[in-house]
Amino acid sequence: MYALKELIAGYAQSGSITWIGVRPTRRAGMISVGDVFIDESGLTGDHGRAGKRAVTLIQAEHLPVIGAMLGKDEILPAVLRRNLVVSGINLSALKGRQIAIGDSVLQITSICAPCSRMEEVLGRGGYSAVRGHGGWCASVLGSGCVRLGDAVRPID
Repeated sequence: MYALKELIAGYAQSGSITWIGVRPTRRAGMISVGDVFIDESGLTGDHGRAGKRAVTLIQAEHLPVIGAMLGKDEILPAVLRRNLVVSGINLSALKGRQIAIGDSVLQITSICAPCSRMEEVLGRGGYSAVRGHGGWCASVLGSGCVRLGDAVRPID
């Protein structure tokens, strides 16, 4: 028998970074990059905000789900305006936890709710399709470089 605390702390495998994006100015399109430096202000070259929303992450596995809810193929990560796409580990299970990604350390802080732009870029129902699948916000606890393919793992 497992204690609930053990179950919550467990994970099957590390995840990995499959996409990195920055937006140079407000409402600008996302630019896909192969690596990026992250510090307390967020990603270098990104028009983000420091603090609890310095970095935004989304689950790769949710991209086809959002598309299916809209009757479309998988949605491209740039459309959803999140900084990091993570595959292979459940980000929802990491809420409140510290995670190591490349040389950086983040703390998953809160759900990254969709904005009204989702209706603009995805069409009617876009906002609702992203609800519950829009990813997570994180604060930066340790600066460092993040590269495509880097592991994403909780810090015990």
